[in-house]
Amino acid sequence: MEIDGEQILQRKHSHYRNLDEVFMVRNEVYKGQQYSQIYFARLHMLRTLLYSLVPHWKPHIPGVVVAFLGKESGAGSFLVHDILEAGLPPQIEKPLKLGDDKYVVFMSGLSVGNSTSNPLQFQLLVDHITGHLGDENEQRIAAEIVHVVIAGNSVEFARGLFNGQNLGSKDQSKLSEPFRELDILLTQIAAGVPLDIMPGPNDPANFYLPQQPLNRCLFPGSSVYNTFRSCTNPHSFELDSIRFVGTSGQNIDDLDKYSEAKDKLDFLERTLRWRHLAPSAPNTLGCYPFTDRDPFVIESCPHVYFVGNQDMFGSRLVKGPEGQLTQLITIPKFCETGVAVVVLQQ
Repeated sequence: MEIDGEQILQRKHSHYRNLDEVFMVRNEVYKGQQYSQIYFARLHMLRTLLYSLVPHWKPHIPGVVVAFLGKESGAGSFLVHDILEAGLPPQIEKPLKLGDDKYVVFMSGLSVGNSTSNPLQFQLLVDHITGHLGDENEQRIAAEIVHVVIAGNSVEFARGLFNGQNLGSKDQSKLSEPFRELDILLTQIAAGVPLDIMPGPNDPANFYLPQQPLNRCLFPGSSVYNTFRSCTNPHSFELDSIRFVGTSGQNIDDLDKYSEAKDKLDFLERTLRWRHLAPSAPNTLGCYPFTDRDPFVIESCPHVYFVGNQDMFGSRLVKGPEGQLTQLITIPKFCETGVAVVVLQQ
């Protein structure tokens, strides 16, 4: 499109479908609910998947549903020869032709309010996403950004504010200031690009998983736009039939405490092959005591599986025996690295 001889770039769009309903907690009830019920639901959902599977040995932790192959010894003990995992779940087919290039931007660990954060760094990123930075070629790339996802830990408060004492008026303003700054920046993005924001361990949300959406009253400016969506953690959505699933990092960080791996991508791949986002919950990772289901079971293999608030960027393509293809992504903390992740939607 040209006006007065100058080319006007039109931002591309994707069809968005939010799949967070499975992670929503409705009518919270704690009386009489036992965590044994979520173990039963997990076992019921995954046990039938383990029959006649090709065995693979992997490091495991308590809470992973597996089948043991072995024999009983004369002393009554069971000698394990191998372990059967569920493996990658079935995957919905991608469209045969996606058309033009489209990009999704992931960021996490903005930590607005941190004394060491650099507001200019984030503003430069916002300007790049919205197309207000760079030459014509960079603006053309910015026009191909169809979605932005913020994976947790968007704000940070001074440690001394939470000491159990009543807050004075000055301290109360310190609580609201990080969100005021964040809202100003997010409003600039939401004015032109669809934006999903997830809660993280440092955000004012419930502690246990799944974390419920941040209250929209925290974002008076950006929530005015219908492009702004406050989402759950974990978060699942589709763009043009490309399925994305991810967390703000608690599930992977908890595995890192009690198991060993070469890097965080190994933990992502394991949870995908175990078909469970948070296998260590509720043992060492807090979760809501669901009685009739386990929402963390991965029933459909995502095309992109991401985790936020990591030390560094990482990416790996995982291939399944039935043609499944999943891109694993670790998103670094933006406050510490100044790095956001741009993913080609394909």
